[in-house]
Amino acid sequence: MHVFERLSEYDYEKVVFCNDNESGLRAIIAIHDTTLGPALGGVRMLPYRTDEEALTDVLRLSRGMTYKAAISGVDLGGGKSVVIGDSRTSKNPAMLRALGRFIERMGGEYIAGQDIGTNSHDMAVIRGATKNVACVNESAGGAGDPSRTTAYGVSCGIRAVLKATTGSDSFAGRHIAIQGLGNVGFSVARFCHEAGAKLTVADIYEPAVVRAASEMAAEVVSTDEIYDVECDVFSPNSIGGVINDDTVPRLRCPAVAGGANNVLAEACHADALTARGITYGPDYLVNSGGLIRCQEEVFGRPTEDFTIYSKVTQIYDQTLQVIGLAEELGISTAAAADWMAEERIATTK
Repeated sequence: MHVFERLSEYDYEKVVFCNDNESGLRAIIAIHDTTLGPALGGVRMLPYRTDEEALTDVLRLSRGMTYKAAISGVDLGGGKSVVIGDSRTSKNPAMLRALGRFIERMGGEYIAGQDIGTNSHDMAVIRGATKNVACVNESAGGAGDPSRTTAYGVSCGIRAVLKATTGSDSFAGRHIAIQGLGNVGFSVARFCHEAGAKLTVADIYEPAVVRAASEMAAEVVSTDEIYDVECDVFSPNSIGGVINDDTVPRLRCPAVAGGANNVLAEACHADALTARGITYGPDYLVNSGGLIRCQEEVFGRPTEDFTIYSKVTQIYDQTLQVIGLAEELGISTAAAADWMAEERIATTK
């Protein structure tokens, strides 16, 4: 797997491999950078096909969290953990507590949150073994699921790319194609619908698309057809890597902005979007609303929606700032966002 070569490429600080035979836990925790503060990142549980696939995912995700915190002004570093297994069939309280014990041994370097395959109730179980956890459900005294806050931030990012491509940030009469209707994606759809947008949606989970069609008059297409929908904004809100060699030529939209992490399969795909005249709202900026909420929870500050949403709204202006910088320098928006994030980290060291 050439682990140390991969860690040195982007200067990762630490990777912890976690194994607990009794509970069946197999997990990897990655810390990319703690210049700005302790590393915070969600616990993702997926049935990875290989250990190498799991390592690749946790490394990309943890680095993305570093940049997300840096560009959004959050005083936290970048980390992530992945648990290998099917969350619907393999997850159990003993496994979560075992992960919590590994996190506790890291002495506060890493703070866990929820991600794909985990929820705020799982975070409450993990908190039974460590205090270094956020996104704990409200009944257990935490701030609860940050998904809706993330989705609100995504809606701000979508408004920004609409402003950049159409001259107006209004959703009224605009067509948004939403890929993925999980906790974040469904809330993104709701925000867009309530603001007057027309929706086309796709998800592998049939009940979610049925509900979107019923409650929001959304047009439903297959998970493959969503790339071919003519729309104002394509909004990916499920897995990463969906902007790739196969999909870039198929997109029929002037802008991309969504809640998924690592949307670009490779850095070159940001340039490919630029070459096609497609404005890209960098994923780690557009979806940073949940992290902004988690920061408030970690530092014991108020997490009421009104207070948090007023801070998350900054995503709109920041996205426009990134787009403007990219145009000024003649680079992709992804490169412009990276430059801004790296500048904050460099000036903090």
